Amino acid sequence: MRRIQLLRIFILAFTLILISRLFYIQIIENQIYRDQADRQYVKRGQAVYDRGTIYFSPRTGSIISAATLASGYSVTIEPKKIEHPEDVFNALSGILSMDESILLAKIEGNKTYVEIAKHVDEKIAERIQNLNLAGVGTYRERWRIYPGGRTAANVLGFVGFQEDGTTLAGSYGLERYYNDILARDSSDLYTNFFAQIFSDIGKVFDKKNISARGDIVTSIEPTVEQELEKKIASVEMTWKSDLTGGIIMDPVTGEIYAMAVSPSFDSNNFANESNEVFDNPLINGVYEMGSIIKPLTMAAGIDAGVITPETTYPDYGFVMINGAKISNFDGKGRGTVPMQEVLNQSLNTGMAFVALKLGNEKMSKYFKSYGFGKETGIDLPGEIHGLIKNLDSPREIEHATAAFGQGIAMTPIETVRALSALGNGGILPNPHIVKRIDYVTGISKTLSYDNTERVLKSETSETITRMLVEVVDKALLNGTVKQPRYSIAAKTGTAQMALETGRGYYEDRYLHSFFGYFPAYNPRFIIFLFTVYPKNAEYASHTLTTPFIDLVKFLINYYDIPPDR
Repeated sequence: MRRIQLLRIFILAFTLILISRLFYIQIIENQIYRDQADRQYVKRGQAVYDRGTIYFSPRTGSIISAATLASGYSVTIEPKKIEHPEDVFNALSGILSMDESILLAKIEGNKTYVEIAKHVDEKIAERIQNLNLAGVGTYRERWRIYPGGRTAANVLGFVGFQEDGTTLAGSYGLERYYNDILARDSSDLYTNFFAQIFSDIGKVFDKKNISARGDIVTSIEPTVEQELEKKIASVEMTWKSDLTGGIIMDPVTGEIYAMAVSPSFDSNNFANESNEVFDNPLINGVYEMGSIIKPLTMAAGIDAGVITPETTYPDYGFVMINGAKISNFDGKGRGTVPMQEVLNQSLNTGMAFVALKLGNEKMSKYFKSYGFGKETGIDLPGEIHGLIKNLDSPREIEHATAAFGQGIAMTPIETVRALSALGNGGILPNPHIVKRIDYVTGISKTLSYDNTERVLKSETSETITRMLVEVVDKALLNGTVKQPRYSIAAKTGTAQMALETGRGYYEDRYLHSFFGYFPAYNPRFIIFLFTVYPKNAEYASHTLTTPFIDLVKFLINYYDIPPDR
């Protein structure tokens, strides 16, 4: 009786394993087997290429492919089976564009088989098959494509051969960061179906093998991405900058709608590009940002209670600190100046005043709480952190210069995260690209991000926002870009670029930056723009104000944002 019970348990367990294995093969790996069946024996030893899809998220709530697989055919020859090379060339030349000498050299070679054409569509493959040429065959193949071409290329990255020259894997961008999820098992699947059922049964219970594979859904909105790319390309062309970039993000959730760099590349055609263009300087480049840091200093002073918007100081056009001279951009003094005018006129002496009122310790504490000097944790490879060693100096001069964005360097993504806290109630968000993973098992996981790290009081956020709205309404290009029906909080930044030797600054080279968020008191978007060494333009208000306002108007119309004034 006991033996019968054990036998029943064994049969039940075996049946469950068999059912699980059948599910794995027929459902999970269904597409792989279907593609394998389409292929011919000539390339039997090579596995079918498979990889998960990356999706964009249009405003409508649907998803569209950003990186996926295309299907077609490769054409191969088996030289030893070809008796009349000239006849083969004449037959194929009317279908494929081929060089006769190259083809004949391949036919007369010693290889078992040679691939002579790739990515051939089905109609052409069918014409070749109908020729019934001995030694000529076709087999189905799949390869990675990026339907948007250059769209979000620095975010997506691409798939390429690794150092071993045979393994395909994600290189740069999301392709690399999420490679473990997007990659698929490349083991050969041409073995007998029933043998496959009983082989690798451990896969059924291998959680990592099954549940870790899937597709990823990003927060990138393709139309917004393309609009941002057009704007930064225009800046690049107009001002002959060395580099230009931009980010559009939800300052509350940290979801990134668009991230673009110029110059960039086409993910479908990257073979002839230099490696430098594949990097994403928005996460792995550090820059002295200049005056867009001033609102963070002002917010720290307000939050600490050492100043208010009405606090005044005597402006002589310069101030001496530790024997060093800090001057306003024009060197002119303005008499008794309130803090609002410090932002309106972007006065370096005013920011030095705030830094001295804060003191070195508080100044450093606030800037480090903003996340400067730390990685944001964004889901892209190669992120680095900013350089804020000057904040550890006992001297006041380093803190005074940091107060207006010089002497410390940050990544753009670090900067956007910190600036978001000005408008979202004082919380440091977590910037991210991917919002959902759809696993091959049919389970979807919406990723959650902890956006609860408070760095400023909510009252401080409201106060600094009100001050930045006045900057736009009254000071930015003399108030000519004020939007009557919408409140916008923004600030420009113009920073001297450090000499390559690391000591001192160029007299004629600047980094221009611009940030703003809107609707100001309940922001949906924060926009960050920067351009490195624009030619014949001294101030960011000249180079970046127009593209910023154009993007604001575009987003208002595209998302049908109701007016808040």
